[in-house]
Amino acid sequence: MQHFLFDFDGTLGNTLPLCVAAFREAIEPLARRHLSDDEIMATFGPSEEGTISALIPDHLDEGLERYLESYARLHARWPAPFPGIREGLAYLKQAGAFVGLVTGKGPRSLALSLAQYGLAGAFDVVKTGRPEGPVKEACIEEIFATCPLRREKVLYVGDSPYDIKASRACGIRVAAAAWAPTADLAKLQSMSPDYCFETVEAFFDAARNNRI
Repeated sequence: MQHFLFDFDGTLGNTLPLCVAAFREAIEPLARRHLSDDEIMATFGPSEEGTISALIPDHLDEGLERYLESYARLHARWPAPFPGIREGLAYLKQAGAFVGLVTGKGPRSLALSLAQYGLAGAFDVVKTGRPEGPVKEACIEEIFATCPLRREKVLYVGDSPYDIKASRACGIRVAAAAWAPTADLAKLQSMSPDYCFETVEAFFDAARNNRI
């Protein structure tokens, strides 16, 4: 059995629209102007603190608390992970795979989502984002420093071009998760990931049948 590291937003759940909605609701009153989706998403990579610092640097603490309140309240609009995610993760664990989570989300919003999705105990290790910027490479290396995993046995699963770049930088294989409405299939394919899956079912079918 291979071992798996997963991204969260856009990979396990369709939470990117939730993040954008929560940021807009929380930040626009403090910024005193409209924020477009593109403007908000252009700041993604760091944890929430990084986004808030980029958009309203003078209101970091208040902006963060407002964001988390909005995120928790709006989460009911996105109440479950993608169909098949819970069952697929449970299968990987039962089959003896190491299953980790490496996300750019901050720890507080991630805890809210894991509780909402019933995935709080699904992972052997969880690494979250940091305010200073994208740190997935560092997080993956931290896992290798503390867990007895062979790089050639590890597959990262994520929905963004950065996920592919980070995996390449760490010398591990990567599967592009192109099943979210927000995924850019053409962009992901252009970066030549080791695998590209357009449905959750196709990914876990490949895992069950040792095709990845």
